[in-house]
Amino acid sequence: MATDPRVLDWLLDSDPALRWQVERDLAGAPPEVWQATRARVASEGFGAELLSKQDDDGQWAGGAYFPAGFFGSPEAEEPGQPWNATTWTLKDLREWGVDASVLAGTAEKVAANSRWEYDDLPYWGGEVDVCINSFTLATGAWLGADVSALAAWFPEHQLADGGWNCEAEEGNSVRSSFHSTLNALRGMLAYEQISGDGSLQTSRHRGEKYLLSRRLLYRASTGERVDPFVAEFLYPNRHRYSALAALDYFRDASRTDGTPPDPRLADAIEVVRAARQPDGTWLQGGRLPGRVWLHMDVPEGEPSRWLTLIGTRVLDWWDAGS
Repeated sequence: MATDPRVLDWLLDSDPALRWQVERDLAGAPPEVWQATRARVASEGFGAELLSKQDDDGQWAGGAYFPAGFFGSPEAEEPGQPWNATTWTLKDLREWGVDASVLAGTAEKVAANSRWEYDDLPYWGGEVDVCINSFTLATGAWLGADVSALAAWFPEHQLADGGWNCEAEEGNSVRSSFHSTLNALRGMLAYEQISGDGSLQTSRHRGEKYLLSRRLLYRASTGERVDPFVAEFLYPNRHRYSALAALDYFRDASRTDGTPPDPRLADAIEVVRAARQPDGTWLQGGRLPGRVWLHMDVPEGEPSRWLTLIGTRVLDWWDAGS
């Protein structure tokens, strides 16, 4: 279904990081148009702001996952966590479409200067948390770092039910997590798309089956919906699971694999459809607490361009292929 022209105009009146995706996914713009807009991300708006914050040693805020000096500071006692260190900033820049050439030399600088807060491990080798490793895998592939050993980590740490759980490495769980599994899948898919290495495809498909068996919404043990987070849509969602974030992944995966939408996504689609406002927008669900370089979207309760882009392209994909 064509996007309402008023909504489309509103979406196009946005930062280049968002606008190029609207042009590509909703407006049907030719590649030369949206690619030109994407090229502006590095020099304008959100992307330029984050790039300007890079330290001379290749990091952001002096740390890998947390800023330098975070632990033991009063900030560490506050809700949430900071979102301005190296991992989070690179994740944003990658997902906004910044060309890796803009960050030439960053992979080498990060390798030399950045260590994980967990056990002082080298950055591109990852650590023990599957979500952190998924971000690192995708970003390493993007920047040209050797993350082949980290890629092998994912099938080795896949749980018996087909997914992943950040708490599994500490021996606290043998059951997969919605959040951890989606993050693992997103990292593996990005790695495959960027590197052309399909060695994780079997593991990725097995992880997808875990979420599909729960129709993206329901507990395996009781069949009850995993409320409230599945219906809480927010941007940026960082590491958090929602029906919308999961559907956006499955859209991306189906387009990569050349497969139609899976019927088991239908219930999650209706959750997303129900959240659409009468004017065709989706409302911001909130902001995760913690320090940021900048706010990329509106406050809670206001119409969100990011969520409207994602919700619209998910429904367009489903309605065209189901």
